Amino acid sequence: MKKLFKGFAVAAVLSVSAGAALNAHANTEVLDQILDQVKKERISEGKLNKQREQEFLSARADKQALLNQAKRELAAEKARGERLQKEYAQNEVTLAEKEQALENAKGTLGEMFGVVRRAAQETIGSIEASLVSAEKPGRAEILRSLAAAKELPTTRELEELWIALQTEMTESAKVSSFEAEVSELDGSTSTKQVTRIGNFNLITDDGYLVYSAENQAIQPLGRQPDGFVLDSAKDLIGTSADQYTGFYIDPTRGSILRLNTQKATPEERFHQGEEVGYIIAVLLVIGLLIAVVRLIDLTIVSGKIKSQLKNTSSPSEGNPLGRILKVYHDNKNQDVENLELKLDEAILRETPRIEAGINIIKILAAIAPLLGLLGTVVGMINTFQQITLFGTGDPKIMAGSISMALVTTALGLIAALPLILVHAIVAGRSKSIIHVLDEQSAGIIAAHAEKEKA
Repeated sequence: MKKLFKGFAVAAVLSVSAGAALNAHANTEVLDQILDQVKKERISEGKLNKQREQEFLSARADKQALLNQAKRELAAEKARGERLQKEYAQNEVTLAEKEQALENAKGTLGEMFGVVRRAAQETIGSIEASLVSAEKPGRAEILRSLAAAKELPTTRELEELWIALQTEMTESAKVSSFEAEVSELDGSTSTKQVTRIGNFNLITDDGYLVYSAENQAIQPLGRQPDGFVLDSAKDLIGTSADQYTGFYIDPTRGSILRLNTQKATPEERFHQGEEVGYIIAVLLVIGLLIAVVRLIDLTIVSGKIKSQLKNTSSPSEGNPLGRILKVYHDNKNQDVENLELKLDEAILRETPRIEAGINIIKILAAIAPLLGLLGTVVGMINTFQQITLFGTGDPKIMAGSISMALVTTALGLIAALPLILVHAIVAGRSKSIIHVLDEQSAGIIAAHAEKEKA
């Protein structure tokens, strides 16, 4: 199209030129050349249009062929879809028939499969937590596979379940020893000879152990039980197979032993009394020391008095009776009344020495429970203050003050009881000595009165 316009433009220009040439006596040869040029351009433009038309018709034929091919493919896919849909429906029917046939073929095996899976699931936890697993680890793997299975168990798998259950029952009735890695409290590990008592306890020479199912590790207790319980464990380790010995078993597989580690020791309970408890303890020690000193002193004095009783004719000033006898020997010439007064004075002079410290013990025995009551009051005041501040949601907040309230009362009573006892002993010993002095004084006066009458 551009060439056509270009030809018209050239023709127009040439026409103008031709006109100009006619006016100027143009050359006819030039016009003939222009005419020939226009004809040639028209012929080439026609060929070009035919070529374009041919290309368009060829492309149109290709597009139609592609359209026809797409229609054929669409029809084929539709036919394939209908065929697959029919096959799917037929397969669904066949699958349902096969499932029904499988259920019919299984019969009661389906119930057995459910029982096996349930038994495996219920047994996994007990076997993992069992102390037998500390000696024979890895027994729960077959049970996990059975519990997760989607198909009927094989005969071998059923036998494995049977063996696992039978092993647990059999080993629960045995006492066996084995070497195992023991995780110490400081994080280190050591190999020790462990004795398993059925499915109840694990022990070593150092005491009781516990088995952690989560970590699959054997660990010592944070705090061992009382000494007599540990002694029974050591006796069991040293007992041969044909001997019998007593042993303390924890039927909860270590739960009671773990709770025992949280129980406060007597020392911890004593410190719960805090300052009041310490004061009570000091009073108890002071009272006992005074009682011991007085008992020793009175025992020595009593011994000297007994020796003096064997030899009353030669009094000694090293004991109370000797000093009283000396008063008598110094006042033999006095009348009965004056002599009695002299002897009474001598006994009164000896009594404070004999009864020294006894009243202190008695006072301490009375103060100790009063201090315990004071600690109780202080503890209850702290308890109510904590309730006011924090409420009653967490009992642990109040536990410290309540412990102080109870422990101080117990400490006061504990201190008062032995102090009262030793006070009675010391007072009885001193009274016996004073009784001897009174008895000897009365005898001396009676003998002196008989001499005056004679």
